[in-house]
Amino acid sequence: MKAAQRNRVRIIGGQWRRRLLDFPDAEGLRPTADAVREKLFNWLGQDLPGWHCLDLFAGSGALGFEAASRGAASVVMVESNRAACAALRANQTMLNANNIILECADGVKLLTQQAPVLTQSKFDLVLIDPPFASGLQASVLTMLPPFLNAGAYVYVEHDGSLQLPAGWIVWREGRAGHAHFNLLQQG
Repeated sequence: MKAAQRNRVRIIGGQWRRRLLDFPDAEGLRPTADAVREKLFNWLGQDLPGWHCLDLFAGSGALGFEAASRGAASVVMVESNRAACAALRANQTMLNANNIILECADGVKLLTQQAPVLTQSKFDLVLIDPPFASGLQASVLTMLPPFLNAGAYVYVEHDGSLQLPAGWIVWREGRAGHAHFNLLQQG
């Protein structure tokens, strides 16, 4: 398969349905599969009108652009890889995605420092999909509560070894190949 075909992901729902997003080769970058995104948004009710979302390790942007396409009022996308961030900005421009705020920064540092982009409003949905080898999922979950609205959902992808910190309950869960995914809420 050619790199150009391999480094594309399709938005599956909302106003940008069927639009293709390009992303670069980067270590640990693996877009969330179409079937997994479809399941996630079925769980959430398809559309997210007025929701405030945070895509903390945006990578290809598949999750964040999907949320924005489905009517989210705002999606803060955070990505530390410069090439991936440049591709996210190009895709944002191509889609004229005015509801997306892009931060080219380390997501964990932004949480730790309580960066203004994360404290302007609380979030209804947080998407956590860092490279599996990073092991960041559990530590990020412990930092999230101050940034969440009541009843917020947190989607997390992991390799199956995630030990949930206290205070979280699994609302829905699934598996696709080596990827495990959970939709969580605070207990």
